[in-house]
Amino acid sequence: MGTVTYAFEGHPAAGETREVAPGVFWLRMPLPFKLDHINLWLLADDDGWTIVDTGIAREEVRDAWERVFADRFADRPLKRVIVTHFHPDHMGLAGWLVERFGVPLWTPLGEWAFGRMLSLDTGELSLAEFHSFYQSAGFDAALLGLVQKRRNAYPQRVSPIPAAFRRIQDGEAIVINGRVWRVIVGTGHSPEHASLFCEDLRVMIAGDQVLPRISPNISVWPQEPEADPLRLYLASLPRFRSLPADTLVLPSHDGPFTGLHGRLDDLAHHHDDRLAATLDACTEPRTGLDVLKRLFKRELDAHQLFFAIGESLAHLHYLMGRGEVGRQRREDGAYVFARSAAGVC
Repeated sequence: MGTVTYAFEGHPAAGETREVAPGVFWLRMPLPFKLDHINLWLLADDDGWTIVDTGIAREEVRDAWERVFADRFADRPLKRVIVTHFHPDHMGLAGWLVERFGVPLWTPLGEWAFGRMLSLDTGELSLAEFHSFYQSAGFDAALLGLVQKRRNAYPQRVSPIPAAFRRIQDGEAIVINGRVWRVIVGTGHSPEHASLFCEDLRVMIAGDQVLPRISPNISVWPQEPEADPLRLYLASLPRFRSLPADTLVLPSHDGPFTGLHGRLDDLAHHHDDRLAATLDACTEPRTGLDVLKRLFKRELDAHQLFFAIGESLAHLHYLMGRGEVGRQRREDGAYVFARSAAGVC
């Protein structure tokens, strides 16, 4: 097990900032879920500021930002908004900030495109695809009712995604306050998740790619039902191995920490354990929902259920890609997964 050392005690209250490295300020905003917060970052940028990630589009988050504006923006304007990925806790207020201050949104193409697409999807056209996807995962009539109710919740959690943006790419050097921040793109959690590393400061803004205590959600979603996101995620972890061992990691959830290399090991081993449990569950034919019940022993609320089924399918698809699990479709439309010869010990 790798050792994670938290760099600070406690955390800033909503609307407050705490300096964690020269010119790098930590903000913490509320979320209306069991994971009840997100960390955002405010970077001094010569005569102004750069924001990295924005929070979800809710009044209490806007109100917290107003307190930051009053404290920090009186004589130093916002220059740009960088978003690590499209998820609503990260991109949710990007449109609001961009419009309010007349600044550009910087984000990878895949993140802007996916966020823009989901924000414009009313849910009517995609509902049939959602229903088919979750039925194939083993959802019964009661759970399919949750699909009908949930639909596409993304538009309610974001301000309008800007119609134009400035693309950032893997390996790009972004100069902020005279220091170079290198973009490191990871995959699996989202299409082109951008982390930012500053060698001068030995600081990485990690987004959700590397978290100190929990594993980022790696899921199969209805928009890409045959995806293998776990393969993509595990393949992207080595991109962070070259960073210094003493890098201060600024994650989107929990607190800033050191111990990056050990944490990378833990994340890979976590999925090794989950894959073994998934393979063991498939000794007999199982639906995705059956596997979920064996991987997640605790009771899940409706929000957590959809992430859990996506994670269960991600592990099943990874094992399919290795030839260790096969699947067949039942008459009721559900896929059942079972060990293949390659997966028998």
